[in-house]
Amino acid sequence: MPELPEVQTVVNDLNKKVLGRRITGVWFDWPKIIKDPLDQSKKKVAHKHVAEFEKFLKGEKIAKARRKGKNILIYLSHDKLLLIHQKMTGHMLVGKWKIEGKKAKPVEPPAAISDPYNSYVHLILYLDNGKMLALSDLRKFAKAIAGPVEQIENLPELKNLGPDALDPSLKFVQFVKLIKSNNRKIYQVLMDQEVIAGIGNIYANDILWAAKVHPFKPAKKLSEKELKGIWQAIHKILPRALKLRGTSTSDFRDTAGLKGKYGNVRLVYQREDEPCARCKTKIKRVKMGGRSAHFCPKCQKA
Repeated sequence: MPELPEVQTVVNDLNKKVLGRRITGVWFDWPKIIKDPLDQSKKKVAHKHVAEFEKFLKGEKIAKARRKGKNILIYLSHDKLLLIHQKMTGHMLVGKWKIEGKKAKPVEPPAAISDPYNSYVHLILYLDNGKMLALSDLRKFAKAIAGPVEQIENLPELKNLGPDALDPSLKFVQFVKLIKSNNRKIYQVLMDQEVIAGIGNIYANDILWAAKVHPFKPAKKLSEKELKGIWQAIHKILPRALKLRGTSTSDFRDTAGLKGKYGNVRLVYQREDEPCARCKTKIKRVKMGGRSAHFCPKCQKA
C-alpha cells in the first residue's frame, strides 16, 4: 500500500501538473470505486450516487491537492472536495487515454504504455487542457469519495487519524506519550493510523532496523534511547524516501507511471535471507497479522 512518501509524491505531482485545470467529464468502468460519503459500507452500488458523481465534479476547477495520512485530498472550486485513497495497489496517473469498448487504452505518458502496472485504469477525470487524471488499481480496492469540503473532512477515516509522522508540530515528548501508552508490539503501533498517520509496512520495517529495535517488542517497554532512535529514524527515512519518490518494489508508480527509487536503498524490507548491512547476519521475516516483519535477529534483539 502506498505510504506517506508515495502519497506525498503523488500530491506534489498533482500540485505541479493539474492545478487550475477544470474537470470536463468523468469515466469509470468499476462503479464500486465510487463511494457514497454517507454510507461507504453499502455492498450494493448506489446507482443514483454514482450517476451524481460526474455531475458533482463536472465544471469544477482543481484548486489544490494535499495529503492527510495516506489519503489524497483534491480541493475543487465551490467548496467541493474529492478524496482518493489508493489502498493496496492503486496509483494516480496524469496523461491521456482512449476508451475502446469498456477499457481505457493508454496514449501517454510512455510508461503508462510500457509498464503493465499502469494498465489497470478504472477512473478518469477529463481536464480542460486535453490531459486526464486517472486512477489505476490492479486489485480494485481504491476508492473515490466526493462531497462538500466540510462533509469529507469530517469523515471518520480522516477525523480519527493520529498526528502525521512528519508533522512539524508533533514533538518528541508527544510522540513518546503516544507510543508508550500502547500495549501492543511497536511494529503494530507504528502502522496504526490512529496513533501515527502515514507509516505502513515498508517504512515500519526500515525505521525499526535503523533504531535497532525488535519489531515485536511491546511499545510500553521501550527505553528512552529506543524511542529516540525510532523518532530519529522516522525523520531520516521518510524524507529520504520522499526525495527518492517512494518505493516501487510492488505496484506503486508516480503520476508519470515511473517507479520510485527508495526500493533500491531499502534497509530490510523484503530482504529476507540477505545479509544485514550492519552485522551481515541474515535478515529474518516473521508474519504478524497478515503483514511481514523483516528484521536482523542480532542487531534487533527482543
